[in-house]
Amino acid sequence: MVLTLLYLYFTRNFGQLVGLECPEPLANLYTRSYFRATWVTTALDAGFWTAMHIKPKWLKDLSSVIFSVYYLFCAEQADEKVRKVRGALTLEHLRISWDKPKTPYIEFVGRMLRPKLLRHKYPPREIRIPRPSRSSYKEPVSAWLYFDGPLSALKKHDKVILDIPGGGFVAMDPRCHEDKLLAWAGRTGLPLLALDYKKAPEHPYPYALNECYDVYHSLVSTRGQCIGLSGESMPKIVVSGDSAGGNLAVGLVIMILQSGTTDARRFQGEDTLPPPEGCILIYPALDMNIGNWMTDEQMALIRDRRMRKTNQPILRQKSDDYYRLAPDTPHASDDEGDDDDTTSPPKSAENPNEPAISAAHTIDTAAAAVSASKPVALKTRLAMSSMITYFNDRILTPEMMRAMIILYIGPHSRPDFSTDYLLSPLLAPESLLARFPKTYLLTGERDPLVDDTVIFAGRLRAAKHAVFRERKELGLLSSRETFDDSAHVSVLLVPGISHGFLQFVSVYPHGWRYIFRCARWMSDIFRAADIRQAVLEAETETSVPVTPYDESTFEQRRVDQDDNDNDDAVDDSEPAPSRQHTRTRTLSSASEDAPLEMTMSSRSSPPPKTSSKRPKPRLDMRRAKMSRAPAVRNTPGGLRDEEMRGKSLDSLASTEDLLGRRMKGFTGGLMGSGS
Repeated sequence: MVLTLLYLYFTRNFGQLVGLECPEPLANLYTRSYFRATWVTTALDAGFWTAMHIKPKWLKDLSSVIFSVYYLFCAEQADEKVRKVRGALTLEHLRISWDKPKTPYIEFVGRMLRPKLLRHKYPPREIRIPRPSRSSYKEPVSAWLYFDGPLSALKKHDKVILDIPGGGFVAMDPRCHEDKLLAWAGRTGLPLLALDYKKAPEHPYPYALNECYDVYHSLVSTRGQCIGLSGESMPKIVVSGDSAGGNLAVGLVIMILQSGTTDARRFQGEDTLPPPEGCILIYPALDMNIGNWMTDEQMALIRDRRMRKTNQPILRQKSDDYYRLAPDTPHASDDEGDDDDTTSPPKSAENPNEPAISAAHTIDTAAAAVSASKPVALKTRLAMSSMITYFNDRILTPEMMRAMIILYIGPHSRPDFSTDYLLSPLLAPESLLARFPKTYLLTGERDPLVDDTVIFAGRLRAAKHAVFRERKELGLLSSRETFDDSAHVSVLLVPGISHGFLQFVSVYPHGWRYIFRCARWMSDIFRAADIRQAVLEAETETSVPVTPYDESTFEQRRVDQDDNDNDDAVDDSEPAPSRQHTRTRTLSSASEDAPLEMTMSSRSSPPPKTSSKRPKPRLDMRRAKMSRAPAVRNTPGGLRDEEMRGKSLDSLASTEDLLGRRMKGFTGGLMGSGS
């Protein structure tokens, strides 16, 4: 029997054993461990789709496991089965494939392969969050609370992680994402609220997005009491989302930023919601326009000089398509994105002063470069989108994206795909992107949705840089300050992997390191928020400007810290301000409602005294140094222009505050509100 089996194996795999068989293309595209994980997931999909019509349920689950084991050994049949099903996808196919983690056998195996440190004493709690009073919907929102502790310990927290799980808008509740949710809740020690939003097509767009907004509104309006917090202080919130959940997370932040854009909503009774402290997006789907080619604007964002090193693998993949077809073509240089002169016609070898091509002909610089004696770098501007480049991905295919978009939009809607930025957050205006909180993005380099991540990060960076330049021109910032994009956007591209790698960490163990990386990002965001709050309280007590907090320096020092390091630099005994609009996103030393004030002091004047009733918050001197403003003489001309800009304008919250206070000073006598 052994000899017979060896003979059958040798004859069936002769070409592969002797090295004559053509290698698997996707095996060369992915890393070895990730390709092995996709081989297992493909077998599971084929097995579950084969047994999908078997009844009763217990027999279907058992048959699914048996068929999956068969397809593990017959990989070619599994690929053929999956290819046929994806050619005619239905909603039932998508839900059976993505809801596999809830199957008893798969759930048991995943629990056994989970690290022991992530096994919580307290299981997840299913809760229902009521809608706000002014919401258009009345049905409560279902969610799962992940917190390893009793309810009495939950009341001591003032930080919440709001996670919006993915699933193509049509499947996968939070129980399908328990690996990452348990890891985040365990590593951070904070309550994590995972939304179980209603799925399409029963509840099409924008029902799920409105659910996310209502939950955030309830968290803010009840000060976290809706999930068991004490409600003594305003909770700090970090929003996270993966895949389709990343789309909803960005849409949620956009709706939050829009809640305070106009005064009309305030007169109507709608509260101005504070934005979250940070946002973590994991392989998000941000563009519903599935196109073939990259536009010039999108390529300019990817070729940005500041992000060229990060985006180098993606740029190489887009430029290698042409050179695989024509390997003898001269390759482009590393400075392909530079603004150099490529439109001038080539010169003739006999007379360098005259063009080699007649003026009556069209000038083709590429043809001239090939015909010239000296090779010239050929610069192609054709770049395919990642969705088309990786159309044969084993996890996410264009057919699946098309089915998800159709089901999510529904049969009765016809949105404008070119302008609806709540449906495609990649199209959000710069005025909203400039107000985004610190954003972390994580995705694989071979992901069909990698373009969404890179382009959205580029747009965020460009919007933040535009605001920085504007504030610098107005004198609100020092002329010596430089723009630090890492303080606003951070992108991590994992080489050699594709979509959904945090979803099957039981067969892809390398995914745990990225789950723990996200947990460190969450801790960093909350730690930075605590430092900002301590600085604002110190300014309020002493009326002295404090050196702004440098997130880039803190980020560099955080890299060497331990995963469980929670050395906050503030005293958490002080509650947050009671009124929401007093929390600003910038370091302002004066109230928004007060007129612009400039104080002058002499050299002999003593420093301002701090109040002894409230304990002074502790500040880590490495991260936020408190420096008192230097005293100047009372000259007739007052402060010098340089000192006025450095002392008064740096403390303003924004350009709008400066203009508003000036107008209030001008019209104070007319309105009766000024002295």
